[in-house]
Amino acid sequence: MNESRSKTKMVPLPSQAIIPERDATQRPILEVYRLGINFGGLVAVEDFNIAVGRTEICGLIGPNGAGKTTIFNLLTKVYQPTSGAILLDGKDTSNMNTAQINRAGIARTFQNIRLFPSLSVEDNVKIGLHNEIGYNMGTGILRLPAFYKAERHAKERAMDLLNLFDMTPLASHRAGSLPYGAQRRLEFVRALATNPKLLLLDEPAAGMNPSETEELMSNIEKIRDQFQIAIMLIEHDMRLVMGICEGIAVLNYGQIIAKGTPKEIQTNPLVIEAYLGKKKGHQVC
Repeated sequence: MNESRSKTKMVPLPSQAIIPERDATQRPILEVYRLGINFGGLVAVEDFNIAVGRTEICGLIGPNGAGKTTIFNLLTKVYQPTSGAILLDGKDTSNMNTAQINRAGIARTFQNIRLFPSLSVEDNVKIGLHNEIGYNMGTGILRLPAFYKAERHAKERAMDLLNLFDMTPLASHRAGSLPYGAQRRLEFVRALATNPKLLLLDEPAAGMNPSETEELMSNIEKIRDQFQIAIMLIEHDMRLVMGICEGIAVLNYGQIIAKGTPKEIQTNPLVIEAYLGKKKGHQVC
């Protein structure tokens, strides 16, 4: 395990949340208070509270069906909450839709890769640059100077982002022809093209072998360090979660049952029971 990962100090906030010590002098990038959603008579998420530091890598874990992806859908406004508040960089997001929340600073990847497989790698990244395209439809149709200027900027930005992940030689390849791990990296690049403040990763290690997972861990750290953003991930691979996350929240039946550092979560009896049943002498690892 990277030495720096294991030595992150977490400090409490007045709200009882914890964030990395390095972020303690600034307001958390994400603050969620008493979030909940009902589907008919079914309570899917209830009284969900969390804070994420501005450069924190945090994990959201729990058994299948616990409500983790529902949380991501609430944060990105795929679903509108029944109750509670979501603050992004101190701003209430209650009146925002999915496109507005992306422009405000939340980007997301999905468990199932959602690239445009018939388009080139470069074009997939350019699609992610929609927040900074500097021309409208009329300018594009008429091929005015603003169109060519924006296209040059988009190409430069796309290639810069691809270069960070050693994908420049693949720029002209069809996205659907890439190996699985490279498609995952391309999803990250496209998400980063939207200039997020918070990146949500939904099971990024799904389908990866151990060497690909190790590379993924390095890439997640690279993203955090290079872009100085927060990353929140849902993941079932406990080696990845315990190896890279600084703070972890555990969800079960739509409610948080534990929050803490990896070491605290590994030995928490409520977490062990949620994952393994009522057994003693185990830890989540």
